[in-house]
Amino acid sequence: FSFFSQYLSVLKGQISPYPYFLHAKKTSAGEIVLITGSTNGTGSQIALNFASLGATLVLWDMDNEGNKETGRLAQKNGHKRQEHLLKLSVYPFFIQVRKEVGDVTLLINNAGILLGEKFCDILDADFEKTLRVNFLSQVWTCKAFLPAMMISNRGRLVSTTSAAGLLGVYSILCWNLRFMYHAGKQGIKTTIICPYFINTEFAKAFQTNHLFLPVYDAEYVAHKIMDAIQKQKFYLIIPLTLHFLAFKM
Repeated sequence: FSFFSQYLSVLKGQISPYPYFLHAKKTSAGEIVLITGSTNGTGSQIALNFASLGATLVLWDMDNEGNKETGRLAQKNGHKRQEHLLKLSVYPFFIQVRKEVGDVTLLINNAGILLGEKFCDILDADFEKTLRVNFLSQVWTCKAFLPAMMISNRGRLVSTTSAAGLLGVYSILCWNLRFMYHAGKQGIKTTIICPYFINTEFAKAFQTNHLFLPVYDAEYVAHKIMDAIQKQKFYLIIPLTLHFLAFKM
């Protein structure tokens, strides 16, 4: 009980006392939205959703051709600003974005790799690549873009993780939120996305027809993520049946 009391104490400004369905959606006009892994699947769908809301999109993916296609579709959805389709490491990319677009106010870390082979069949290089993309990239992007958010005391960090990480996320998360709270940066919000498998090219080996653990299409997941961001939710756990795991945290 004391842990939950301590945890909730650092979430002042993160969690509202009112149910999320009563929240008015936050406008996205004027936001500078950076989306990693924007080529296909959920990232592409999120970009298309933001395209018509008056936000400036910065699309970042290693697949430049696929990223250009996302940019083209975003323009059809009403996006007016030129997308920055760059293939740079994090810190040079940060300098380029800040110089040409401005300070990112909404960082959506969506890029990820899913390894479907048996453990002993996975190459060490693939393990290392997975760690760089799924974990270290989020560390690097937050280090690059968070300082400007702290100066303006405005921004949101959106992290797409996994429902599998629900049991281990709290200790690190609690420390980071406590740091933000005591630094007086309650204007910087966090949204953590914890989905089950999503029906994309990466998850073909993990398809299931389980009644309580459905595999949703990327378009549906993107819609739920947009709703969570606009209503400033702290957690989005999908499907709803995975909420039962939260009782173990």
